[in-house]
Amino acid sequence: MPDIDLRRAGHGDTALEGAVRLAREALLRRQQPDGHWVFELEADATIPAEYIMLRCFFGRRDAAREAAIGRYLRRLQAQEAPSAAGGWPLFHGGPSDISCSVKAYFALRLIGDAADEPHMARARAAILAAGGAARSNVFTRCTLAPFGQVPWHSVPVMPPELLLLPKWFPFHIGKISYWARTVLVPLTVVMARRPQPVVPIGVDIAELFTTPPHEVREWPGGAHQQEPWSSLFRAVDRALQRAQKIFPRTHRIRAEAACEKFDPERLNGEDGLGAIYPAMANAVFMYHVLGVPEGDPRLVTAWAAIEKLVCEREGETYVQPCLSPIWDTALVAHALMEAGGDDAQAAVGRGLDWLLAREITEVRGDWAWQRPRLQPGGWAFQYENAHYPDVDDTAVVVLAMDRHRRLTGAEHPAMDAALRRATDWTVGMQSKGGGWGAFDADNTHHYLNHIPFADHGALLDPPTADVTGRCLAMLGQLGEGQARPARDAVDYLLAEQEADGAWYGRWGVNYVYGTWSALTALNAAGVEHEHAAMRRAVAWLES
Repeated sequence: MPDIDLRRAGHGDTALEGAVRLAREALLRRQQPDGHWVFELEADATIPAEYIMLRCFFGRRDAAREAAIGRYLRRLQAQEAPSAAGGWPLFHGGPSDISCSVKAYFALRLIGDAADEPHMARARAAILAAGGAARSNVFTRCTLAPFGQVPWHSVPVMPPELLLLPKWFPFHIGKISYWARTVLVPLTVVMARRPQPVVPIGVDIAELFTTPPHEVREWPGGAHQQEPWSSLFRAVDRALQRAQKIFPRTHRIRAEAACEKFDPERLNGEDGLGAIYPAMANAVFMYHVLGVPEGDPRLVTAWAAIEKLVCEREGETYVQPCLSPIWDTALVAHALMEAGGDDAQAAVGRGLDWLLAREITEVRGDWAWQRPRLQPGGWAFQYENAHYPDVDDTAVVVLAMDRHRRLTGAEHPAMDAALRRATDWTVGMQSKGGGWGAFDADNTHHYLNHIPFADHGALLDPPTADVTGRCLAMLGQLGEGQARPARDAVDYLLAEQEADGAWYGRWGVNYVYGTWSALTALNAAGVEHEHAAMRRAVAWLES
């Protein structure tokens, strides 16, 4: 967020008024020349660590950048020491996460940190206390295998032939989430080709394993994975491990060609495959194992997309998981309309015009697999991600545009048409139970979270309270709070409320986020404030 110096608040202001005024001024200063806003999207240590590994594997070394990322990783470790005990957490103030810590440790070893340095000893102790690096998740093992740090058989088999399976098959690429889909498609080719290990001289993390990795017989699954699904899918994986060498060559060639074709259609120019870092990195790996030359436009563009995510500040460097201009612009528009002022309204108008030009109206993305008759009309999170608009961004943009036209009273036929398209698309994306997932409808094949590859528990995009709340709030503001889709959404939210009165939010920090999203939506839909669900939620927030 923009820096705000509260000492500049006027003497006549209350503390709140002064803070609002300064925040408003800061946001106006940060508007881009073309009207949009975009802020840094910082996550945990995972992506910067993976970035170091990726560049090291391909020999793209940059000592200055590596040093800056190293400073960032060491600072995070020291900053989170009270809760993470030497490791790296997934969120501020959280406990050490073994997968994140293994990646950060290996990245630091790759750029020259010695295993016996104090900060590395602390990290190693945290990892060993959690059971050692063999307890890390599948995605971590996928990043370690190309360096020879774990054997390829430590990674569950996900053959590229998955892309050839029919839609009715229990596992189809359309049955998993957009982010899993874009990450997995290129990764299946990498796992099938198993590139020769690149092992930098003197770099080894054997000290992180309680049992040598080549002797580990049973690699762990996720805590959420339960019987009988877990045993069934592990048996399938063991069979696939043995059968890999006898897969028909003609099928493998056809499958790899399908994977290779899948990516360019979704590369989004220099916004990258799926416009998210893990998919971009896997695309680079896929092109490498397929023998695509360095100068090929696909590979050049894939690398350029990754470099756009790099942030440098105050002697440190980190890498964002993606860019967030649509979301940022829509939220700033809401904030400035709340703060008021002619200059704020003018800035909002420019921002909404920028958003209007980025509505996705021509591309029928992957969402159309479940909704083949639905016409496009949404927004993505990033600059370009035409195959993957999401209803969360779309609802927030619609709310902002509708609010602005009410405030100004100005006629804007193009915006009116966009709002109709976006509303129709959002309603069409509602899942059977009345809720909304972010990118796909009815993405609820929960048995897939028990396959060995899904030990992270995030393979699917089912309906959630926070996204449903945003869509319901949109319908309420548009005067459709009593229509059938809104009534179904109200029923979904009431059924999803936790026993303590809260709602879980997937796309924010978590129960407060889900609870305010649900409350504002129920209010917009006309649910009485004295309704028992509303009172329980308020009591939970006040507690």
